[in-house]
Amino acid sequence: MADLFMRSFRFQVTLRKSPEAVAGEAGTASDPNQGSEPPAGGAALGNGAFQEVSGLEVTMDVADYLEGGRNDGLIRRAGRARYVPIVLKRGMFYAADDDGNASQLNKDLWQWLQSVVSGQRPIPRYDGLIEVMGKHNDDIVATWAFTRGLPTRIKGPELNGKTGEIAIEELQIAHEGLRLL
Repeated sequence: MADLFMRSFRFQVTLRKSPEAVAGEAGTASDPNQGSEPPAGGAALGNGAFQEVSGLEVTMDVADYLEGGRNDGLIRRAGRARYVPIVLKRGMFYAADDDGNASQLNKDLWQWLQSVVSGQRPIPRYDGLIEVMGKHNDDIVATWAFTRGLPTRIKGPELNGKTGEIAIEELQIAHEGLRLL
């Protein structure tokens, strides 16, 4: 069933618990600029498949420095990187049975957002992988990894008794780092 499920989707998403970040301690949060391996992370929140993914974008601030005596231009210095939220559309997270087949809708994603909204502290963060599936869905064309994701919006489907859809219409995840593996 997983093959049938994945055939109509082009992007696979995996979420794993982020390591706890400790204020003032270096190396506790996942560094988006280190290594080419996907983040190992902790317990899985879920696996999902989506038809649209956006927000794979990094913008870097540039600081202008006006050097005294240099009137023909200015010096530009690299500033902070800014990451836009990742937006996943028309898909779902699913729970796999013992054979690895998609068996039912995974409710953990909704519970994650509800725990954040209800004030659970520390806020659980998740690292994620977004894999672009090839023509036959058995090969992966590209993989992006994001770190310390936080759900900012989940929009469910408009329920229709004729279709029985239970998929996620839109999921937005704010994060602290993005890299192409």
